[in-house]
Formats: sequence, C-alpha cells, structure tokens
Amino acid sequence: MTSQAHVDRPCRSHPPFCRYGSAPNLQVSPWSARKVAGAFFCVLALLLGAVPAQAKLALTFGAYSSDKPSAMVAQIRPSLDVIAKEMSAILGEPVAITMQVVRSYEAGVDLVVSGKVDFARLGAASYVTAIDQNPGLEILAMENKRGSKTFRGVICVRQDSDITALGQLEGRSFAFGNTRSTLGRYLAQLTLFQSGILAQDLARYEYLGRHDKVGRAVGSGLFDAGAVEETVFAKLVKQGVPIRAIATYATATKPWVARQGLKARVKLALRQALLGLSDRSALQALRFDGFLAGDDSDFGATRQAIKENPRFFAPGQ
Repeated sequence: MTSQAHVDRPCRSHPPFCRYGSAPNLQVSPWSARKVAGAFFCVLALLLGAVPAQAKLALTFGAYSSDKPSAMVAQIRPSLDVIAKEMSAILGEPVAITMQVVRSYEAGVDLVVSGKVDFARLGAASYVTAIDQNPGLEILAMENKRGSKTFRGVICVRQDSDITALGQLEGRSFAFGNTRSTLGRYLAQLTLFQSGILAQDLARYEYLGRHDKVGRAVGSGLFDAGAVEETVFAKLVKQGVPIRAIATYATATKPWVARQGLKARVKLALRQALLGLSDRSALQALRFDGFLAGDDSDFGATRQAIKENPRFFAPGQ
C-alpha cells in the first residue's frame, strides 16, 4: 500500500509500475523487479480466490414446502442467519448457511436421508419415514410451541357452512394436504376414523399438497371441509379467507435433523445455537417460540397413526 508521503503515478510513455523521474531511461533494479512481480501475483491470487482471508464452514439446510416456497424462505431465512452468527461465535470460524427448498415431501426426506443437505426441517411423519430409511440421522432440536413439543391441526369448514361437528361430514367432500403429511393426512384421517367417519363415507376427497391450498379450497367452497396446520389456518383467517374450525388434534412438532456423518463439533454447535435461539424478529418470522430438546421417543404417536391409517380406508370398520 502506498503512503501519503510517496505516491506513484503511472507514466504515459512506460508500462504500469514505472514512476516519473529525472533520468531519461527507466532503470529497475533486480530487487524492485522482484517486488513488482510478487505484488502482481499476490493480487492475481486474491482475485482468483486462491488465498482466501479465512475459509468459511459452509452448511446447507433443507426443507419441503408445506406452504408456498417463498413463504417458507421468509419464515426460516432470518433464523438461519442468526444461527450461523451464533455458530461462528461458538466454533471460532465463519459459518455460512444456504437454504434449499423442494416442492415435495418425498424430495425433502431424500435431501437429508441421502446427505444432500447437512440438516433439515421435517414433519413428524416425514421424520419417521426418514429415520426408517437412514437410522444414522439425529434430531438436533424440536420446534417449541408455547413451551410444548406438540402443536395442532385444524379441521375447518367454510364460515357460512351448516357443519358444526365431525359426525356431519358423512356425504360431504373433504380436502387433505400431502399424502405424506402428518397433520394434513395421517392425524386428520385418524381423527375422522375415531369420530366414525371413513373414506367411504365421504362424497369425495382429494390430496391438495399444501396446507394453504386446502384452506383456500375450503374457503372458496370447492370442498365442504379440510385439514390445515394451525399456524397456516390462523394466517389464512387473518388474510380474510372465510373458514372456521370444527375440530383440532395434536401431534409432535417438527424436528430439525442432522444428516448422518455431520462432524460432532458442528452438530454440537448447531444444537446449541438452535436451543439458544432468542432473537425476537427471527422467532416472529418462524411463527413458533424457538426450540426444545427432543428425541425419537417423541414420535411414538405418529408411528401409531401411520400404522393404523389403513383402517380409515377399510370397508365395514
């Protein structure tokens, strides 16, 4: 770097790195030539990224879109930024977290099962599927809903519907979420089954893929009723979608899961950052209250709901 006491200026009659002088001929000593060459190659190396100031620990987070992909990014990205900052402090090195959102539940499970991402957010049923495929996965933390590791699904109808109870759904149409969804399918169908409603009792039913699509379809009158996750239900009501709840049911909150083979120190720092997340704006975007410790035993009820699901479709039950 040049100082204020001595400033080199490029001359027009000579190549760069020469200076104005009183001598008619340019004279460069071997030592000066070596310095010029060294400076040139240092600059070139920096431009090409061959000599980074400090390497970053690069992690990839994965999720499937239970809501619109853009809404998923808006919900989770602020927390990932806070988590990366906290991990940097814990590990003593820069951490960068990129985010990958896929459209299907199956693709979301594959991301972490196959190790394409370092950690992922899964629904309860998707976690059960994933751990069956790869027992080496590990729960980092579970989402905290008002101090609990459970949250709710909502069976909703249009605001002006005459339906007030689950037993009145016989002969009516019903919208489920994804075929792999915990709240949008398995727990909703178990709730209907326990209320005496089977698949054969419905006039028709369809799987619409996402919770927001289910809520809007019910609100527009395309279906008489549908199953929606509680925070999506609340968001749609706030947006003016004319739906109301007639029943709710509980399940385990979503676990954030580490891939098999993630380094122990990284896993420990990631878990610590998740459990310590307290940034108010990040939590507001998440629409839940941070994270709690969790393990595989939290998903026994989910396993049972998946196991009993064929009963909803069995005639004569």
